[in-house]
Amino acid sequence: MKTVMIILLGLLTAFTWQPNPTKTITGTVTDADGGAVLPGVNVIVKGSQIGTVTDMNGQYRIENVSEKDVLMFNFIGYVTQEVKVKGKAVINIQMVADVQELSEVVVVGKQVKQRSAVTGAAVRIRGVNSISSAPAPAMYQMIEAESDVYYPSVDGERPQEFNTEEYATIRENPFLASSQNPLSTFSIDVDAASYGNIRRFINQGEMPPTDAVRIEEMVNYFKYNYPQPESDKPFSVNPELVECPWNPQHHLLKIGLQGKEIPTENLPASNLVFLIDVSGSMDYSNKLPLLKKAFRMLTDQLRPQDRVAMVVYAGAAGVVLESTPGNEKAQIKEALDRLQAGGSTAGGAGIQLAYDIAKKNFQEGGNNRIILATDGDFNIGESSNAAMERMIEKKRQEGIFLTVLGFGMGNYKDSKMELLADKGNGNYAYIDNIQEAKKVLVSEFGGTLFTIAKDVKFQIEFNPTKVQGYRLIGYENRALRSEDFNDDKKDAGELGSGHTVTALYEVIPTGVDTGDLLKSVDDLKYQKQKTERSASRSDEWLTLKLRYKAPNGNRSKLIEQPLTGEVKSFDEASENLQFAASVAGFGMLLRDSQFKGNLTYDAVAQMARESKGEDQEGYRQEFIRLVESCNLLASN
Repeated sequence: MKTVMIILLGLLTAFTWQPNPTKTITGTVTDADGGAVLPGVNVIVKGSQIGTVTDMNGQYRIENVSEKDVLMFNFIGYVTQEVKVKGKAVINIQMVADVQELSEVVVVGKQVKQRSAVTGAAVRIRGVNSISSAPAPAMYQMIEAESDVYYPSVDGERPQEFNTEEYATIRENPFLASSQNPLSTFSIDVDAASYGNIRRFINQGEMPPTDAVRIEEMVNYFKYNYPQPESDKPFSVNPELVECPWNPQHHLLKIGLQGKEIPTENLPASNLVFLIDVSGSMDYSNKLPLLKKAFRMLTDQLRPQDRVAMVVYAGAAGVVLESTPGNEKAQIKEALDRLQAGGSTAGGAGIQLAYDIAKKNFQEGGNNRIILATDGDFNIGESSNAAMERMIEKKRQEGIFLTVLGFGMGNYKDSKMELLADKGNGNYAYIDNIQEAKKVLVSEFGGTLFTIAKDVKFQIEFNPTKVQGYRLIGYENRALRSEDFNDDKKDAGELGSGHTVTALYEVIPTGVDTGDLLKSVDDLKYQKQKTERSASRSDEWLTLKLRYKAPNGNRSKLIEQPLTGEVKSFDEASENLQFAASVAGFGMLLRDSQFKGNLTYDAVAQMARESKGEDQEGYRQEFIRLVESCNLLASN
């Protein structure tokens, strides 16, 4: 009888129990103080791994939510909020800054940071509390289903115990006396990897390692409203000289290049090779899964005349997709979907195979390019920097360029990937979320993949009767010798369709006390340095020269342009210059530069707010939020 009753009770339960219906919730998350949108906020169904993050407009969409669920909104530097669904379809949230939380993060961070005596890279012992004092489910467990941004999981994946990230040492450019060093020569740089990488650190509640901060890449992450070139030249040149905001006795020189915007339909056909790292180190949700989503988006941009092959490498390298027309998108995406991570990292063999495939399918007059996606952790085969450099330099002479996309954290090899992109006539980006993938591979598709000018070099000659000294802000690893400017065999940076490039100099005018900024040099015994009389009568501050080659050319062309006129106040400066100055100032603060003058995080944030402009994509607002977060981190 007891058995019968149990069976009847089970049948009754089966007929009467119904699962909770699910729904989709959308909304916008903003800062309660000022109403700015907040991208990157974690939105999680409490007690589950269902979640997403807000996009660049502070908006989110989360599915499979029941009426009884509670949504948690978590973001570093803000009070975590919980909201019951209870019939709502739209939930908008205003988040309040939490200074106490950031204070706890900083204390923990100071306890675990060490310094490597060999590489100079920051080494951190990983654990839940080494990144954030927020509860693990809200901050660090993630969010595979329905998520557009990936973070490493604490539970459910193997732990990463040590941080072995590597960054090349940067020695900040000093001030130089124009009488002794009248020429400043450097290569352009359109890379933006450093900005995405430092954003990742700040969003985790950590200050980035000093050598991860490359100021030129931070400045060039953003687009500027420079005019399109009017002539047959591939870019316009836009110099500007104003008072320096962090040292009013000095001037700030901005040089802006605007690459010609070429409509996608008019771009040459592409011969692409996706070179994808599927080694064991890529077996994290913010690496291979995010990489696959990024390449699916890139596949959607391809045209019928474009072709794609796919090479992967782990313990060995292999071809998983022969060269395929761009309109065969299902076949390309199917090959991506099959990828799984495991094994060691034969990066050298993978790059060699990718170049072989690219050469086999070479498009005359087209865009022949390898797109390498990796965390940079090469450890098997031809993996030394010198060997890689020699191979890539040889291949670029054959017209095959290399773009590098970096993913992940913990074992990230920034120094190696930057080197590969520099030597491969390509660009380098760091992708930490799906919005960044969209920016690099969709919004900036032409600039990322299509070169309109190569080996672009600057050379500035300063008039010593008007300029005592100068300092190039950033570009430390892009410096060239004076004689390299006229040497067409010397490699330099590439400019893509629609790309902007911005360089900043801090200039000391004559008559200003330089203190110990300019180092003295003994008089020469065998020759005398002489300034032409005409220089003192000239109203020219400097002469700007550029050299560049056509994408398939071997001989450079010269552009020469003097800069004259009165120095404007910083308030009168263009919006472009003001915002670029705020980004450069932020970089100097992150590096604790000896030249930061009277800069503060508050002053940088205010500069950025006043020059934010239209900011349709929300990147400048995100920058302001990062500065504000650093201000709290640094003050606790």
